[in-house]
Amino acid sequence: MTMVKDIEARGMQHCETTALRVLLRHEGLNLSEPMLFGLGSGLSFIYWDSKNMVFPFLGGRVKPFELTRNLAAALELELLVEETSSPRKAWQNVTARIDVGRPVALQLDSYHLDYFSTKVHFGGHVVAMYGYDEQDAYLVDTAPQGGAVTTSLASLARARAERGPMTAKHRSFTITGPRSLRPPQDQIIPAIKTCADAFLNPPIANLGHRGIEKTAKQVPKWLQRSDNPQEDLTLAAVLMERAGTGGALFRNLYRDFLGECAQLIDSSHLRTGHSLYTEAATLWTRVAALIAAAGESGDAKNLAEAGSILHELSRIERDAMQALSLL
Repeated sequence: MTMVKDIEARGMQHCETTALRVLLRHEGLNLSEPMLFGLGSGLSFIYWDSKNMVFPFLGGRVKPFELTRNLAAALELELLVEETSSPRKAWQNVTARIDVGRPVALQLDSYHLDYFSTKVHFGGHVVAMYGYDEQDAYLVDTAPQGGAVTTSLASLARARAERGPMTAKHRSFTITGPRSLRPPQDQIIPAIKTCADAFLNPPIANLGHRGIEKTAKQVPKWLQRSDNPQEDLTLAAVLMERAGTGGALFRNLYRDFLGECAQLIDSSHLRTGHSLYTEAATLWTRVAALIAAAGESGDAKNLAEAGSILHELSRIERDAMQALSLL
C-alpha cells in the first residue's frame, strides 16, 4: 500500500473544490470551499439542450477544469496537468506523483466509481487520489458521496477512460504553491469582476443572465418536452440541489463567498451583491422544488410558477453582477 501522508480526507459540497482543497492543504494553503469557488470565478449559468439529449440540463458553474485554471492563475500556483490516450501511461502519471508524496486530482466519469450513489454519466467529475494498493484506489470525493472513499483500480480505469460530453483524456493534475503566496484577498476583486463580466456579457443566449431568461421561457413547456416527466423532472431537480452544487445550483456557495469577502473588504457594491445572491439562492431552491413537484404530480402550474421565478432570477442576478462589476 502506498499512501501520501498528512492528507485531510474530508469531503465538501462540490467535487472540484473538494479536490482542490486536498491539494492546496497539502501545500499549506487553507481556504474555505466558498473562497476556492469564488477565487476560481466559478459561478455561471447554462441552459443546455440538443437533439441527442434526453432532457435539458441546467448548469450553474463554469465548464469543468476552468475553475482550477482560474484559481491557479489568481494565486500564482504551479499547475501541472497531464493527459494521454494511453491507460498505462495515465496510471504511471498518477503513481509517479503519489510515490513521491503528492496527492493527485483526476477528472473522470463518476458513473463507473464503485461508491457513487447516483449512476449517471458525468465526465466532468473530479476526485483527489492519495493512495493505492493492489486492488483499490484511495480517494477524496464530496461529503454526500462519502468523503474518504475507495474504488477498485478496474473501476477507476473505466472512469478515466470513458469518452463523451465533458470528459478529458485521462486528465490528472497536481498543484505546487509558490514560496511566498500572495494574500488571497488581493485577488478577490479581480476574480469577482471576471465572473461578473462573463455573466453580464454572454456570447450566446443560453449563457449567463440571458440563459436564465431563456430557461424561464422553456421550463413551462417541460412536461411536453419529456417522454418520462416523472423521471426527467425529478432528476433535473436533484441535479440542481444535490449533485455537488452545494444547493441552489451553486448559488449558496457564491453567496457564502461574497459573505466572506464582505468581512475582508468594505464595499457597498459587495454588500449589494451578497444581499441579492442571498435572495437568489432561496429562489433557486424554490425553483428546484417546483420542478420536482411537477414531475411527481404532472401539474403544469408548478412549472408556470417556476418560470415566473426564473424570470425574476434573471433580473436579480443581473442586478447583482452589475453591482459587483463596479468593485
